[in-house]
Amino acid sequence: MEKQKRPRGRPKSQFTESSAGTLQSLDRALGVLVAISRADRMTLSDLSVAVGVPTATTHRILMTLQKHDFVTFNEERQDWLIGIEAFRTGSSFLKRRDIAEIGRPVMQMLMEQTGETANLAVPQGPEVVFIAQVETQNPIRAFFPPSTRTAMHASGTGKAILAELNETHARALLSKAGLQQFTANTHTTPAALFDDLEVIKSRGWSFDKEERYDGMSCIGSAIFDEFANPIAGISISGPSIRFDDARVSEFGALVAKAATEITQKSAGVMPDR
Repeated sequence: MEKQKRPRGRPKSQFTESSAGTLQSLDRALGVLVAISRADRMTLSDLSVAVGVPTATTHRILMTLQKHDFVTFNEERQDWLIGIEAFRTGSSFLKRRDIAEIGRPVMQMLMEQTGETANLAVPQGPEVVFIAQVETQNPIRAFFPPSTRTAMHASGTGKAILAELNETHARALLSKAGLQQFTANTHTTPAALFDDLEVIKSRGWSFDKEERYDGMSCIGSAIFDEFANPIAGISISGPSIRFDDARVSEFGALVAKAATEITQKSAGVMPDR
């Protein structure tokens, strides 16, 4: 049997002409920009190998990007970095970021996976305000109209957000309204609440077992901005009879996954666990 020869030369370029009608030169330029952004900084030779484009062509691309301030060259280290214009362009996404718009398809999927109503809420002082909801088709279900408010300490979403805050900040928020009791299960002492928040932070999701409404339960997880600060929360809610011990852990993992997806799609950053 003839021995197969090893391929020689540089790796095959990821940029080829196709029937899709894309511009090869633009594909290459964007590929170079993405490669630099992911590595923080790269030399010309490393960049050429990474994108599979000849060195001379890569250099022309870099010079064009540099002309428009999308990349910059470090003379001392002889490598390339992302430029200020790339930052400005990327930052424009943050200006149009709409958590409700980005989150809706994720909420729809979460509702289908769990069979429970999915909610999206944002913090406002010691409360959370519901801004979007995807209802389950189950005849017995939770319903929170947009703009509905509820105390953070007695809410799945609220507790998920509180757990991600600096403790001093969280205590300052709660001191404004106190720990009002809504049901026999509501946390009414700081010790009980902060013990719960510690567990929530370690696993990434909260469980509100009839802490706001008798017979209703909720599981929530926080959504983060680009600085890893909690800015919203996603949750599922429904009759407690459907939140048995076996399903709570399964639901919690799904809610946490949904929160991570919305965080990433909105250019947010997950905190280190």
